[in-house]
Formats: sequence, C-alpha cells, structure tokens
Amino acid sequence: MELWRQCAMWLIDCRVLPENHRVTLEGAQVCDLAQALRDGVLLCQLLNNLLPQAVNLREINLRPQMSQFLCLKNIRTFLGVCQDKFHLKKNELFEAFDLFDVRDFGKQQKTGVDKRECCLQEIRQTEEKYSETLQSILQVCTHPQSDQRRSDLNKTHSELLEEVQNSILNNGARNLFQVFVNYKERLLLYGRYCSQVEAATKHLDKLSNAREDIRMKLEECSKRANSGRFSLRDLLMVPMQRVLKYHLLLQELVKHTTDSTEKENLRTALDAMRDLAQSVNEVKRDNEIIKQITTFQLSIENMTQSLALYGRPKIDGELKICSSEKRSKQDRYAFLFDKAVFICKKKSGETFELKEIIELHSYQIRDETTGEKDNKKWSYLFLLLDCYGRSGYDLFFKTRELKKKWLEQFEMALSNMSPENSTANNHDFQMHCFEETTSCKACSMLLRGIFFQGYRCTRCKMAAHKECLGREYLPYCSSSKYHNLSFFLFLLSGYPKMEVNQEYYGMPPPPVGFGQALHLSRGDVIELTRADAELPWWEVGLKNIAIYMHSILHSEMIQYYQQTSLKEYFKDLDTTLCIPFKQPEQSNLSDNMPNFTPGTEDLHHLLQSSLFGVARARYDFSARDRSELSLREGDTIKILSKKGHSGWWKGEVYGRVGFFPANYVEEDYSDYC
Repeated sequence: MELWRQCAMWLIDCRVLPENHRVTLEGAQVCDLAQALRDGVLLCQLLNNLLPQAVNLREINLRPQMSQFLCLKNIRTFLGVCQDKFHLKKNELFEAFDLFDVRDFGKQQKTGVDKRECCLQEIRQTEEKYSETLQSILQVCTHPQSDQRRSDLNKTHSELLEEVQNSILNNGARNLFQVFVNYKERLLLYGRYCSQVEAATKHLDKLSNAREDIRMKLEECSKRANSGRFSLRDLLMVPMQRVLKYHLLLQELVKHTTDSTEKENLRTALDAMRDLAQSVNEVKRDNEIIKQITTFQLSIENMTQSLALYGRPKIDGELKICSSEKRSKQDRYAFLFDKAVFICKKKSGETFELKEIIELHSYQIRDETTGEKDNKKWSYLFLLLDCYGRSGYDLFFKTRELKKKWLEQFEMALSNMSPENSTANNHDFQMHCFEETTSCKACSMLLRGIFFQGYRCTRCKMAAHKECLGREYLPYCSSSKYHNLSFFLFLLSGYPKMEVNQEYYGMPPPPVGFGQALHLSRGDVIELTRADAELPWWEVGLKNIAIYMHSILHSEMIQYYQQTSLKEYFKDLDTTLCIPFKQPEQSNLSDNMPNFTPGTEDLHHLLQSSLFGVARARYDFSARDRSELSLREGDTIKILSKKGHSGWWKGEVYGRVGFFPANYVEEDYSDYC
C-alpha cells in the first residue's frame, strides 16, 4: 500500500477522518489527502485524540474558509504542540507554507527515523500517560484501609516517572537501565494487585447489577475522572497491563541499541523487568493455587492441619490401596502434594474423611509391572516403600495411563522435596516459605510466588531456585563443618577411580535425597563424583557407561534403545531413539518414526505439526509438575504453542513436551534446519 494511503488509514483509525472519506475511494489521489489537511484543523484534532487537551481549541479557528492567515495559524499551532508536548525535533517537521501550498508533500518520508529514539519516547510518554490514569483510579478509590497501599503505589510511580523523564530528557538515557533495576523490588507490590484484579472486577459487576445507586455513582466518578471515556472496570485492568509491559518496551530498546556497553546495560534492565513480570505472574498463579487448596481443605471433614504446609497440589483422584498391615484393597480418594499424600474415604457429595497422611520423606517409589494385565481395570500399580526398601503401600490404578500420570507426579513431588543437588557445596537445602522478598544466591533472580518459593540451606540460610542448586555460581556453605583445608584439598585432588570388589543391587537403598542407587558388579570401574567426609554414602558414576553394553554391537544398541526408554540412564529423557541424526529432510517423518511406547503418541503428533518457531533458553528452569518443561541455559526449544497460561508457552526439548515461562527464553529467528 502506498505511504499516503497508509497515512489516510491511520487518520481514520485515529477517528480524525470518517470511514467513507473521499481518500478511501479507488480513484483517490495524494492531493485529496493534502487538501483535507491543509487548513490545519484535522491535524490539531489528531493531537487532541492522541493526547487529550494537547491543543487549546480556543487557539485555533475551526472554520478558516481557506484563509491563508487562519490556515497558517492552525498549522503553526500544530507544529508548536508537536515540539512542546510530543518532543519532536524541528528538523523532523515540515514548514507551514509547504503544507498550505501542497508543496513537497512527501518530504517527511525522506527523513530517517531513529528507532531507538522512538523506543525511548514511547517509554517516557506511556509512563506519563499511565501516571495520569493511575491518578484517575486513585481518585475513585475512597476506602480508608487502602490509603497506605494507594500511597505506596502513587509514590512509586511518581518517583519512577520523574527518574525516567530525567534520564531520557537530560542524560541521553545513559542511566535508564539503572532506573529500572532499582525499581524492580518496589514494583513487586503489583503481584498482589494482579492476583486480585479479576475478583475485584467481578465484584464490581455484581454490585453494579444489584444496586442502581452504586452503578450511577460509578458512572458519575467515571465522568469526573476522564469525561466518561473509560469505566472503573476498564481502569482497573490498566496497572496489570502496565507492569507486564515494561520488559516488552525494554526488549525493543535493546533491539535498536547499537552501542555494545549500552546494550549490555539495557540487557541487565531487561532481565530485571522480565524477572518482575514472571514474579507478578507467579504471585497471581499461587493465589489461584491457594484457592484450590482451600477448596480441598474444606472438603476434607477431619483435616486439622493446613494443606498449604505440604506444598503445592500435584494430582488427585480415585485409587485402591493396600498396606503391609491391611492386605485387602480399599477404595480411596487421594490428594498428592509436594510433601505428602492424603488418603481419604469418599463420603456423600464432595466431602471426604481423612484416613491417613503418608509423608513422602520417609518413602521411595518402585514401579511394578509384573501383575499388569491389558484392559483389566485396577491391575496397574506401583509401590511406596520405606527407606529400607521393605514395608509400605501398594497403589492400584484403573488404567495404565492413570498409573503413568500418578507415577510421574510422585516422582516430581519427591524431586521437589529432595532435589538432586540439595547437598551441593556442602549445603543442606530444603523447601522453604520465604516471608520477605528474596533473591537466589546463584543467579540473583527473585524467588517467585507466595509460598514455598524456593530452597533454603538449613545451615547457612542461603536461598536458591531448584534449578540453581547444582550451578557453579552457587557459593560453598559458609557454616559447613566440612569446609576445612584437608577436605578441600581432597576435592581439588581430582576424582578418584576405584574397582568394585562386591556386587551391589540397591539393597540397602541410599538415604532419601541421595538419588537412585547405582547397580554395581565385581570388576566395574567407578569414579567418585561427590563425597562427604562423615557419611558412609558416596556419589559415584560408572567410569564408562559402555561397560554395561560391552558385548553389544552398536547396531544392537540402537535397536535396543528404539524399544527401551533412554530414561534408564538419563532420568529426564523419557523417550526412545526416534530419528537418525542425518535423516534426509524430504523423507516422510511418519515413515521413519518407530513404534512409540505408550504415552508418546502426543509427541508423535506434535513432531508432525507446524511449529511456532524456535527459542533459546536464557536461564535454567526446573519443572514443578508433569505439565511443565525443565530447561537448561542454552537449550534450543521448539515452540509448539503460545496459548498457555498467562506468560507460559508450550514447547519441546530433547523429546520432552511441556509448558515453560516465556520470559526465560529468547526467540531465535535463525534458520537451524
């Protein structure tokens, strides 16, 4: 489309020109647009539509009748406001006589646009506009209990606006990155706001529909605050939209910044605002989880403890259970949380009677497939065994798929409670509820949410994300009694290698939190990877995993893992070998796909569907349940959908499919195929 037609369409969108104006006709020419604008009236109207009361209507003549004097006066008023209130430079504007005489009408399209300046201008102007809108909201709010929160919100944005304006207008935006970094924690108060705004708007609608006097009062307030253009319901959504937009504005600014130092500084601010957006979303999400937990709590009649003390809910549903004391199967309804599973008996309606609490720190899982029979209900089970691998519970499920879901959620719950690297660098990390705003010691990003936000060392009180427990940036435990010279030198001396002189097949099992037992045979060579001077258990690895397959040819190994899940050795890689590395692109994917094991049909379908693009993981992310996707910094993620929960996308990494926070990745537009 020609530029002048784009301009005409934009003026229609801005409600300056009517939709049936002659410039929209098929035979219209650029001179038709010029004639419509040359008296300056519509241009002044445009400024008022973009910024209310930008132009004092008393200063312009609405019916100049093509008088040169009056038309030029209108045009000069327009040009003056563009400079004073929209901060355009004189060399970016046309001369008044050029427009009146319809001379060199295409002149301004020749002027190069500084996209970085546009980004800075948008940041400043939208912050100014938001501050005005915030004032409109605060004028309507009159509840005395909200005075302190109103004061905090108002003060924060007044000061933020002042610093943003000062940085952009007086310092060339050189310190703009520091402004946003400094305000990250102060803007966290939006977490609570965003988590309650939906309930607030519903309550507002309910009151307005129920009481005529309240509805009329709200309309009166709306007219007083913004001439009736927006209702209070509309205005309540603005703060949430604003706080979730900062990282998008900075992302554009980073894209159009060429100076390497400034770009790196702005990336720091971008990370801070992404962290803020993710934290706000997590607070909103946790509040929804708390509502879910409250519903569970109220439905269990004899539940005296708070369910929230046991972490987040993972899964709930019907199962059959038997124990070493009671061998007969009993019909039960179970609620699985991070720290425990609650076994209940279903009563009438949606009420339950609590029968037993099984705290997971005392148990381990063992899958059991020997008794399974195809299509026979309740024949699918796995075992909950105590720390010695003996007594425990048998859990039976109606279908194989249900068993798989429960097994995965049990594994995730155990992983959340006792993470793989919980004892890294001599720490003792445990799930913890942080009352104050806390940042991870390894990555400096916020611990997000309102309960069980992360992990804290019981010795030195250090805080960390689950995904950061094994990172090299995590400092040593400052309170550890093992942090002495001799043990430190032992660690520096390298990883000792030893030969196994006695077979070991997992009995007795390692303590909870030490991970899976490694089966050893006489003659195996193992390498020490982690040891504690005063504990009898060490972490080791087989010197060469190929020992296990020593007598198997490469082709046999490939055939073996086309049928057997790689999870046998890589616990996060629950898939089989699917496609040869150099498979020709033109070959039909479905023709080369081997038979999938149960549970991977969804992956098969997704691999054949179109993708939404590719992204690179900027940070580590550790999944908290089976619907989420764990990421490692640098991972390449195939984006399958962008329609997940607010701030979450669906993707695939190494054959694993799930949701991940969009703020943790950066879209990659390169051609990787």
